[in-house]
Amino acid sequence: MFYHVKGELMLCEGSLAVVDCGGVGYALTVSLNTAEKLAQKVSEEVFLFTHLAVREDGVELYGFGSREELSVFRLLITVSGVGPKAAMSILSTLTPDRFAYAVCTEDAKALSRAPGIGGKTAARIVLELKDKISKEQMSGDLASLSGSTPAPKAPVGGAASGKLAEAQDALGVLGYNRTEIAQVLREIDVTGLSLEQIITAALRRFSEK
Repeated sequence: MFYHVKGELMLCEGSLAVVDCGGVGYALTVSLNTAEKLAQKVSEEVFLFTHLAVREDGVELYGFGSREELSVFRLLITVSGVGPKAAMSILSTLTPDRFAYAVCTEDAKALSRAPGIGGKTAARIVLELKDKISKEQMSGDLASLSGSTPAPKAPVGGAASGKLAEAQDALGVLGYNRTEIAQVLREIDVTGLSLEQIITAALRRFSEK
C-alpha cells in the first residue's frame, strides 16, 4: 500500500521517526542504524522506503533508509518464527551488507547477537535464506563474467571465483538481480579484496548508478 514516504522529519527518538507528508504525520518504526542517520536530519526533508504490517491487533508502518535494508527486512519476515520486530532487531545490530555476509558465510553467531534472536532462530535464518538463492543460476552469472563482454579485472578462477560467487549470493540477498550484479562485479578489481570488501565495493557502485 505504501512504498515510500518523503517529507519533513518532525521527530526521531529511539526507533520512532515521524515524517510530515502534506500535513499528515506518519509514525514509522525504524532500525537503530537508520535512526542514527536520521538523528541529524530533524526539520529536514527525508526519504524512507516503507513496509506496512497488518496484524489482528493493529497496523504498523516500518521505515528504511535504503532499498537494501527494506529487502533484508522482507526476506527476514519470510523466515518461520521471524516477525517484524525480530527483523528490526537484526537490522539494528547488523547493516544490510554485514547481514548478507553473515548469511552467505553461515555465521549464525553474528545474527544471534541481535536482542531476541536465539541460536536456533539464527541458524534457521541462515538455512532458509541461503536456500532462497539459486546456486546454479548464480554460477551461470559467474561464468558470464568471463564472456566476450568486458572482462573482469581479476582472473575468474580459484579463490577469486569462489569470492565472486559468494559476493553474488550476498548481493542477491540484498535484492539485486543477477544481471546487474554481474555488471557491477565486472567493474571491480577483486585482487586482494576480502569477501566483505567486495560486497562493500559493489554496494558503493550501486549507490553511484
